[in-house]
Amino acid sequence: MKPVAGMMTRADLTSQINRGEIDTVLLVFPDWYGRLMGKRFTGSFFLEHVAEEGMHACDYLLAVDMEMLPVPGYEFTSWESGYGDFECLPDFSTVRRTSWLPRTALILGDLYRNEKPVEVSPRHILQVQLENAMEAGFQVMGGSELEFFTFNETYESAAAKNYHHLNSVGSYIEDYHIFQGTKEEELVGAIRRELCASGVPVECSKGEWGIGQQEINIEYCDALTQADRNIMYKHAAKEIAHAQGKAVTFMAKWDEKCAGSSMHVHLSLWNPEGELNLFKGDQKIGPVRASDTFRWFLGGWMKHARELTACYAPNVSSYKRYQAGSFAPTGIAWSYDNRTAGFRVVGKDQSLRIECRIPGADANPYMVYAAILASGLDGIRNKIEPPPIFKGDIYQAKDLPRVPSNLRDAIAEFEASKLARQAFGDQVVDHYLHFLRTEQTKFDEIVTCWERSRYFERV
Repeated sequence: MKPVAGMMTRADLTSQINRGEIDTVLLVFPDWYGRLMGKRFTGSFFLEHVAEEGMHACDYLLAVDMEMLPVPGYEFTSWESGYGDFECLPDFSTVRRTSWLPRTALILGDLYRNEKPVEVSPRHILQVQLENAMEAGFQVMGGSELEFFTFNETYESAAAKNYHHLNSVGSYIEDYHIFQGTKEEELVGAIRRELCASGVPVECSKGEWGIGQQEINIEYCDALTQADRNIMYKHAAKEIAHAQGKAVTFMAKWDEKCAGSSMHVHLSLWNPEGELNLFKGDQKIGPVRASDTFRWFLGGWMKHARELTACYAPNVSSYKRYQAGSFAPTGIAWSYDNRTAGFRVVGKDQSLRIECRIPGADANPYMVYAAILASGLDGIRNKIEPPPIFKGDIYQAKDLPRVPSNLRDAIAEFEASKLARQAFGDQVVDHYLHFLRTEQTKFDEIVTCWERSRYFERV
């Protein structure tokens, strides 16, 4: 495996701290929203006390809403239990220099309580599915395409405007436009360069099918590293934008007049040594030559797509993205190199892979990849056949299963899913259901701008 710029070993970190090249270490972990939580340690204190022992943090961090308010009703922790601590132990395979922050390194950690992994930690949920895949003889390789919108606003000025009439960096749909991309290059180029220097190798960026919308593609790698890179990418993009007096959003649908932002996931299964793509085969499946592993993984992924959509679209606004003619999927079908399909098969031989276009840019990548693996591995175990390949405009198809049209329906599908409980366990499913219902309830309690505009004078 080629070395990745910006990544460090534990010995590298120790040496750079002792030489004074690094004086701050961020030990962080992802919460349920996909945000990084943690602490900033002085380098010397990290080496003396945290490297071996880890850090303590309040366990309410996996049981709060977006505003950091404790939410009652979680079995994991509560006021009754006193909101105690869990431990975060550094995963030294994730040490990286954060090049956009001076003299700073960052390490992702894993959560433990009473010396046992925290079952409802999103990173652990993915790790369990990856262990299942490895036991079945598969190394999981993935790549993500994450889209975002750019604004000539600070986060504070956007809030002062109540997120209305924001000054976009772009002024027209810029899909593949090099000139419009140049206007955004001060920000997007900085994001690319800082990611590449911080252990997140970038393939490319491009203008997208929205005004001021960009996409950055991260190099493919093993699925856990890819999820880690996705989290780093989103975090870095926000901090780099902030430093330039600009703002970005990864909302799946930030404005009803604009395109949505996706997280297209490309995935394939390889042998444990990472030398052979096990989707490759001699069977003719539509226009594709592939293996039983490919066929059954696709069959399971598709069969369970609707019931696990809540893992791909966790917010109320996520579902505004699924609109016909928008390059976001509405029907659950597969096709070859067809962007109207929820499942777009691309490549051949060693590059053969499945692209799922259902996840939004707002999704937690650990839950996305965990749901994919739970579905696909079930397909392989039970030899689930995919439906026939679809040709043509899937938006016009009448008899296909559909992606849920709102969070409430997705919650009901997830609650009824036998696979979710088999794959994730009751504790995780019940915790996630409470998280999703909290989002729905918070929305239901609010009178929106649309309602005031429509009804204030005329009812």
